[in-house]
Amino acid sequence: MEISTLATYHCLAFVWYFFVAYSITHVKTEERPSEVFLYGGQWKYLTVLNLVLQAVFYGVSFLADVLRLIKKLRCAKRVISSRDLLFSVLAFPVSTFVCISFWTLYTYNRELVYPKSLDGVIPLWLNHAMHTAVLPFAVLEILALPHRYPAKKKGLILLGFVAFLYISWVLWIYSVTGEWVYPLFALFSPSGLAAFFAGSLAVIISFYNFGEFLNRMIWGQSKFCL
Repeated sequence: MEISTLATYHCLAFVWYFFVAYSITHVKTEERPSEVFLYGGQWKYLTVLNLVLQAVFYGVSFLADVLRLIKKLRCAKRVISSRDLLFSVLAFPVSTFVCISFWTLYTYNRELVYPKSLDGVIPLWLNHAMHTAVLPFAVLEILALPHRYPAKKKGLILLGFVAFLYISWVLWIYSVTGEWVYPLFALFSPSGLAAFFAGSLAVIISFYNFGEFLNRMIWGQSKFCL
């Protein structure tokens, strides 16, 4: 894909994610179900954090494209390195995890992850923007250009560290409010919850490996953008 086309795509994707993140964080306070938006606000939900992550990623990608267009290759190389690390370790596996885990649990019992009370607060288009469109965007990014993945050990350590931070945030919120971020967590004993978190980490690691596999199958080992 031409650099100018990539720049247009990344700019539009950045604007889209910025708009979606803005929309969900500006739901009218008086319309928010009190049992959902407690301590931590929207920032306790992985879905919302993922929107910010995607906006940052596409912003960095657009910057890299602009630097390449104006021939600032030394600066572009550093930004591209950050872009690829963001995509491989976080943007692809997290967006894939958000989409698949949400719709799996929603199909099983929506009250565990997305109470019916939210239907009158969050429009249907916004729900799909947060939980559905994130996966096609991630796949399209892999198809659009190659990304350099870090050494497997480094990538998994970084992904595991970010997962640890989010789990710590969830546990902190519970310790302060006595309420779980997702009603699903209340179904588990402490050991069951630990097993659930471990299983979720294994799933997101599998998505990391899947993204690396797709990138390698489509682009091979040596073709990278600069």
